[in-house]
Amino acid sequence: MDTLFNQLFDYNFYCNKNLITQVRAMKDVPRKSCKLFSHILNTHHIWNKRLISEDRQYDVWQIHKVESWEDIHYENQRATFEVIRNTDNFNKRVEYETTSGRVFTNDLKDILFHIINHSTHHRGQILMDFRENGFEPQALDFIFYKR
Repeated sequence: MDTLFNQLFDYNFYCNKNLITQVRAMKDVPRKSCKLFSHILNTHHIWNKRLISEDRQYDVWQIHKVESWEDIHYENQRATFEVIRNTDNFNKRVEYETTSGRVFTNDLKDILFHIINHSTHHRGQILMDFRENGFEPQALDFIFYKR
């Protein structure tokens, strides 16, 4: 299972890196896209911190400057790969507290998949926002990554 998660998070890294490159090439980045990509970065960070039982540094909807995206993204990926590398049981139950203070327990594998799925969902919204603002986004489909 670690091979699958390594591949999925590598794909996530590829997509986010390409999106950051696209944004850096824009003169005027759509505000909604900045909000959504910051949210992707924040929630990935928050889940990583939950998985290693540390306090989070970012709020769910905290906005980051484009210049800081790459560093936050790299750290998120590094931390997740470390979790994957040090896991011998992806069915392990993880208890965590949500940002609203509720306590839940889920399998590690489900949390890792959620991080990927959540990022993909919001990247789709960002690409739509690009189109609505006159920018043609780069295709980030998984099959293009695999080619």
